[in-house]
Amino acid sequence: MYFVTKYSGPFGFIKPWTAVRDGETFSQQFLTPSIVEGIEKKLFPELLHCKGIYKIVRHKLTYQSINMQQEQTQTRGWQIKKKDMLVVRDISILKRGVLIKPTLYLAFEQRDDAQVASKQHICLCRNEDVVMPEKYIYEMDEHEFNKLVGFELRFGNSQNSFLVGSNRFDECKTMYGWLEIDGESAL
Repeated sequence: MYFVTKYSGPFGFIKPWTAVRDGETFSQQFLTPSIVEGIEKKLFPELLHCKGIYKIVRHKLTYQSINMQQEQTQTRGWQIKKKDMLVVRDISILKRGVLIKPTLYLAFEQRDDAQVASKQHICLCRNEDVVMPEKYIYEMDEHEFNKLVGFELRFGNSQNSFLVGSNRFDECKTMYGWLEIDGESAL
């Protein structure tokens, strides 16, 4: 039996690990192991000294649509303009495909853990991507959880796995997983 909390918010952007400064990037539609671990550590700070995921057993992420938004950034390097006696950084415009109205379900094996989580906000990745909890805790079995609409990266290495990034909580070890959409593996 799972105890499931539901979070929702106005928008979210999950930067793919392959995107460095791409001019156009769509939000990743799933959470990697290090993102889930980061969310868990925010919800349960007593786990900050532990490596791994201990309380969140499953998750599902869905959204209403993707909207392309422009963001102004500054380049890393500085440019010296001796004539004008200025030191400036060039400006770039990036387009990001942002998730509109994301909904995240987090499943726990213990009701107490779900209750602690249901009283806190979380961020999908960036500080501005706040999603707020519903106070209600859903009880469902694995079959019912699989029927929830959304994307879930199942963690681990299988014949359907692909590389999803480097784990910032575990010495940048590579992370693998396979994608399930509404409980079905996506090939």
